[in-house]
Amino acid sequence: MTADAVEEFERHRPKLFGLAYRMLGSAEEAEDVVQDTFLRWHRADAVASPWAWLAKVATNLCVNRLTSARARRESYAGFWLPEPVLTAGGALGPLDRAEQRETVSLAFLVLLESLNPVERAVFVLREAFGYSHRETAEVIDSSEANSRQLYARARKHLAETRDSSARRTSPRRDLVERFLAAAEQGDLPGLEKVLAEDVTVWVDGGGKVGAARRPVSGLAKVARYFAGTFRLAGPETRLSAAEVNGSLGLLAYMGETLVGVLVPETSDSRITGVRIVANPDKLRSLSRSGGLSGS
Repeated sequence: MTADAVEEFERHRPKLFGLAYRMLGSAEEAEDVVQDTFLRWHRADAVASPWAWLAKVATNLCVNRLTSARARRESYAGFWLPEPVLTAGGALGPLDRAEQRETVSLAFLVLLESLNPVERAVFVLREAFGYSHRETAEVIDSSEANSRQLYARARKHLAETRDSSARRTSPRRDLVERFLAAAEQGDLPGLEKVLAEDVTVWVDGGGKVGAARRPVSGLAKVARYFAGTFRLAGPETRLSAAEVNGSLGLLAYMGETLVGVLVPETSDSRITGVRIVANPDKLRSLSRSGGLSGS
């Protein structure tokens, strides 16, 4: 492979990773897909449209992986959440538009699990990468009419199944700071001032660490949950703010070890949901990408 071919691939690597991650909800698996795509690129003859070729290969690799991934998630211990990704450095490509940010949020990636693999591919290509139906049809080896049908079906299904949690917004920093101060002090009245009545917490421990296996819902229960969690964690635990999946999140450290990622969601200046990834297997990729520094 020539140096120019390697340089061309590297130019597209961030977008390829962003595509694979949106398809799979797993940073490690997305990295594997990018590497498999590179190996195919290495063996390919001259390619007229590099991005179109790479995107097609990566998408179809993801579609093949999703069938087995779905089977694994059906037997997953507790609540499943995607692997979190630090996005301030552009790891998932441009997140300038609201639609681009939504398609990488933890809430929306959970929602995408309800689509079949080809529907998910069509939806991601259209919403996150602005593909036309003609371009999408070329990727999935189908007709433009079928691409339109798949996209319409995916949008209809998502509209019917999404709840308010998928439309919540990234919280303001001051709200998160008030939440943290109240939680660290075990201040239940303070927590009740920043949490919504219908607040819900989802925790993904993967059976590897102690974690609630079912969502915790309701103002009083969630306030007690956070006050108790911070009390048990002790003073050696610290939190650092970071952009996670296009939203303000918190990285939790015990010493120098990343032990959790918290992503709050808000509506009407109240915290309406918090998604917590504590499965250590899902924190490895984020730690390697810079989460370990705690900065």
